Amino acid sequence: MPQSVSEFSSIEEAAGIERAQRLTDVITRLRRALRSSIRTDYPWESLPMAQVELLQTLAAAPLRVGELAARQRLAPNTVSGLVGKLLEAGFVDRQADPGDRRTARIALTAAGRRQLLDWRRAHERRLADALESLSTTDRDAVMGALPGLEQLARALAGTDDRTV
Repeated sequence: MPQSVSEFSSIEEAAGIERAQRLTDVITRLRRALRSSIRTDYPWESLPMAQVELLQTLAAAPLRVGELAARQRLAPNTVSGLVGKLLEAGFVDRQADPGDRRTARIALTAAGRRQLLDWRRAHERRLADALESLSTTDRDAVMGALPGLEQLARALAGTDDRTV
Protein backbone atom coordinates (compact mmCIF):
# COMPACT_ATOMS: atom_id res chain seq x y z
CA MET A 1 0.00 0.00 0.00
CA PRO A 2 1.55 3.36 -1.02
CA GLN A 3 2.50 5.83 1.70
CA SER A 4 1.07 9.33 1.70
CA VAL A 5 3.37 12.30 1.12
CA SER A 6 3.03 13.36 4.76
CA GLU A 7 4.00 9.88 6.00
CA PHE A 8 7.02 9.89 3.70
CA SER A 9 8.00 13.39 4.92
CA SER A 10 7.76 12.29 8.54
CA ILE A 11 9.92 9.23 7.88
CA GLU A 12 12.53 11.35 6.07
CA GLU A 13 12.48 13.96 8.84
CA ALA A 14 12.96 11.26 11.49
CA ALA A 15 15.85 9.79 9.51
CA GLY A 16 17.44 13.24 9.21
CA ILE A 17 17.13 13.82 12.95
CA GLU A 18 18.63 10.40 13.66
CA ARG A 19 21.61 11.18 11.37
CA ALA A 20 22.09 14.54 13.10
CA GLN A 21 21.97 12.91 16.55
CA ARG A 22 24.53 10.30 15.52
CA LEU A 23 26.84 12.94 14.05
CA THR A 24 26.50 15.13 17.15
CA ASP A 25 27.34 12.16 19.37
CA VAL A 26 30.40 11.20 17.32
CA ILE A 27 31.72 14.77 17.16
CA THR A 28 31.25 15.21 20.90
CA ARG A 29 32.99 11.93 21.72
CA LEU A 30 35.79 12.64 19.25
CA ARG A 31 36.50 16.10 20.71
CA ARG A 32 36.34 14.76 24.27
CA ALA A 33 38.60 11.78 23.47
CA LEU A 34 41.13 13.96 21.68
CA ARG A 35 41.19 16.52 24.47
CA SER A 36 41.50 13.81 27.14
CA SER A 37 44.26 11.92 25.33
CA ILE A 38 46.18 15.13 24.72
CA ARG A 39 46.09 15.97 28.43
CA THR A 40 47.25 12.44 29.26
CA ASP A 41 50.07 12.37 26.70
CA TYR A 42 50.98 16.06 27.08
CA PRO A 43 50.13 17.15 30.65
CA TRP A 44 51.25 20.73 29.98
CA GLU A 45 48.38 21.07 27.49
CA SER A 46 45.67 22.52 29.67
CA LEU A 47 44.53 25.56 27.72
CA PRO A 48 40.71 25.61 27.51
CA MET A 49 39.33 25.15 24.01
CA ALA A 50 37.68 28.59 24.00
CA GLN A 51 41.10 30.18 24.56
CA VAL A 52 42.71 28.01 21.88
CA GLU A 53 40.01 29.09 19.42
CA LEU A 54 40.75 32.76 20.18
CA LEU A 55 44.47 32.16 19.62
CA GLN A 56 43.68 30.44 16.32
CA THR A 57 41.55 33.40 15.23
CA LEU A 58 44.23 35.90 16.25
CA ALA A 59 46.92 33.96 14.37
CA ALA A 60 45.76 35.61 11.14
CA ALA A 61 45.73 39.21 12.42
CA PRO A 62 45.09 41.34 15.51
CA LEU A 63 41.41 42.10 16.15
CA ARG A 64 39.26 44.21 18.45
CA VAL A 65 37.33 42.36 21.16
CA GLY A 66 34.06 43.03 19.30
CA GLU A 67 35.48 41.54 16.11
CA LEU A 68 36.71 38.49 18.02
CA ALA A 69 33.29 38.08 19.61
CA ALA A 70 31.56 38.27 16.22
CA ARG A 71 33.92 35.72 14.66
CA GLN A 72 33.59 33.32 17.58
CA ARG A 73 29.85 33.94 17.90
CA LEU A 74 30.28 34.76 21.59
CA ALA A 75 29.15 37.66 23.74
CA PRO A 76 31.72 40.48 23.93
CA ASN A 77 31.90 40.20 27.74
CA THR A 78 32.69 36.47 27.41
CA VAL A 79 35.49 37.26 24.97
CA SER A 80 36.77 40.03 27.27
CA GLY A 81 37.07 37.48 30.07
CA LEU A 82 38.90 35.01 27.85
CA VAL A 83 41.21 37.75 26.59
CA GLY A 84 41.93 38.72 30.20
CA LYS A 85 43.11 35.19 30.95
CA LEU A 86 45.25 35.14 27.80
CA LEU A 87 46.75 38.54 28.77
CA GLU A 88 47.63 37.17 32.22
CA ALA A 89 49.29 34.14 30.62
CA GLY A 90 51.28 36.40 28.30
CA PHE A 91 49.80 34.83 25.15
CA VAL A 92 48.26 38.06 23.85
CA ASP A 93 48.74 41.79 24.30
CA ARG A 94 46.80 44.94 23.59
CA GLN A 95 47.94 47.16 20.75
CA ALA A 96 46.67 50.59 19.79
CA ASP A 97 44.31 50.38 16.83
CA PRO A 98 45.88 52.51 14.06
CA GLY A 99 42.41 53.34 12.72
CA ASP A 100 40.97 54.42 16.09
CA ARG A 101 43.32 55.28 18.96
CA ARG A 102 40.42 54.97 21.45
CA THR A 103 40.24 51.21 20.93
CA ALA A 104 42.75 48.41 21.19
CA ARG A 105 43.37 45.36 19.11
CA ILE A 106 44.33 42.05 20.63
CA ALA A 107 47.41 40.42 19.12
CA LEU A 108 49.32 37.21 19.69
CA THR A 109 52.64 37.51 21.48
CA ALA A 110 55.63 35.33 20.66
CA ALA A 111 54.63 33.16 23.64
CA GLY A 112 51.09 32.90 22.26
CA ARG A 113 52.37 31.82 18.86
CA ARG A 114 54.58 29.17 20.51
CA GLN A 115 51.68 27.93 22.64
CA LEU A 116 49.44 27.68 19.58
CA LEU A 117 52.16 25.91 17.60
CA ASP A 118 52.75 23.45 20.47
CA TRP A 119 48.99 22.87 20.75
CA ARG A 120 48.70 22.20 17.00
CA ARG A 121 51.69 19.86 16.95
CA ALA A 122 50.42 17.86 19.94
CA HIS A 123 47.00 17.46 18.34
CA GLU A 124 48.43 16.59 14.94
CA ARG A 125 50.75 13.96 16.46
CA ARG A 126 47.91 12.45 18.49
CA LEU A 127 45.53 12.36 15.53
CA ALA A 128 48.21 10.99 13.20
CA ASP A 129 48.93 8.18 15.66
CA ALA A 130 45.21 7.42 16.05
CA LEU A 131 44.66 7.44 12.27
CA GLU A 132 47.57 5.03 11.80
CA SER A 133 45.94 2.63 14.26
CA LEU A 134 42.88 2.34 11.99
CA SER A 135 42.52 -0.15 9.19
CA THR A 136 43.26 1.24 5.74
CA THR A 137 39.55 1.08 4.92
CA ASP A 138 38.54 3.06 8.01
CA ARG A 139 41.37 5.58 7.55
CA ASP A 140 40.34 6.11 3.92
CA ALA A 141 36.70 6.52 5.00
CA VAL A 142 37.66 9.17 7.57
CA MET A 143 39.81 11.06 5.07
CA GLY A 144 37.15 10.71 2.37
CA ALA A 145 34.60 12.34 4.68
CA LEU A 146 36.67 15.50 5.13
CA PRO A 147 35.32 17.45 2.11
CA GLY A 148 31.75 16.82 3.25
CA LEU A 149 32.60 17.77 6.84
CA GLU A 150 34.27 20.98 5.62
CA GLN A 151 31.14 21.81 3.61
CA LEU A 152 29.01 21.03 6.68
CA ALA A 153 31.12 23.44 8.76
CA ARG A 154 30.59 26.17 6.15
CA ALA A 155 26.84 25.48 6.08
CA LEU A 156 26.64 25.67 9.88
CA ALA A 157 28.66 28.91 9.88
CA GLY A 158 26.30 30.32 7.27
CA THR A 159 29.16 31.17 4.97
CA ASP A 160 31.02 29.93 1.96
CA ASP A 161 34.27 31.16 3.49
CA ARG A 162 36.96 28.55 2.80
CA THR A 163 38.68 29.32 6.14
CA VAL A 164 36.00 27.64 8.27
